[in-house]
Amino acid sequence: MALGMVPALIAGSLIAGVLITLGLNVEALAQAITQFADGWAERDRSVLRTLLALVIVAGAITATVYTFTTLTLLIGDPFYERIWRAAEEDLGGFAPSPLRFWRSVGDGVLLVLRALGYALTTWLVGLIPVIGSVAAAIVGPVLAGHLIARELTSRPFQARGIDLTGRGRLLRGSRARELGFGIATQLIFLIPGGAIAVMPAAVVGATRLAREVLERAEQGRGEQGRGEQGAAEQSSTDSDPAA
Repeated sequence: MALGMVPALIAGSLIAGVLITLGLNVEALAQAITQFADGWAERDRSVLRTLLALVIVAGAITATVYTFTTLTLLIGDPFYERIWRAAEEDLGGFAPSPLRFWRSVGDGVLLVLRALGYALTTWLVGLIPVIGSVAAAIVGPVLAGHLIARELTSRPFQARGIDLTGRGRLLRGSRARELGFGIATQLIFLIPGGAIAVMPAAVVGATRLAREVLERAEQGRGEQGRGEQGAAEQSSTDSDPAA
């Protein structure tokens, strides 16, 4: 379990390095983007470039919030696979389906694109005058929590032969559980060092979540089947003249 902290530490270090590098060079980047303002008054030019620099940094921080989990899972795949398999065995075990490489790659690309889309959405919401910062503080954890739940449950679902569409359908049927798990995990990730300490436990929690979602879906199908059978029997009885 302790080894599961290593990928999060590596991912966090890489992201910190990128943000530090960006912070040291954001002024030059803002100047390069706003060369058209070179002829403006010094005050106006300074205000524009300062605002642009703040927007760039805010956008980069928002993007890292959404991409951290994806990057950590990519780096730590062997570590987290061991944790996931141990969790599956503790929870009752199952016979995994063979993973399809290209399907896994395709799902990973879609998750990355979704993460970038959520980051852009949160960033744009934050730009709304007056209410933007408050709205982004609410929308951000909700979208990030939804994304984290999708990412962390991808392995147990894939191992059962459930594709991305099927996973989405299953999680929509347990939306409260999905968001409860994802938002709680995301809020812990926001605490300095929280992601490093909690990621292994999050993998175990996601495995449990996936099993509970599957059990709930199976129970729902069973109840629906019994209901349809009862309705058919009632209809047969009503149509039988001898009854």
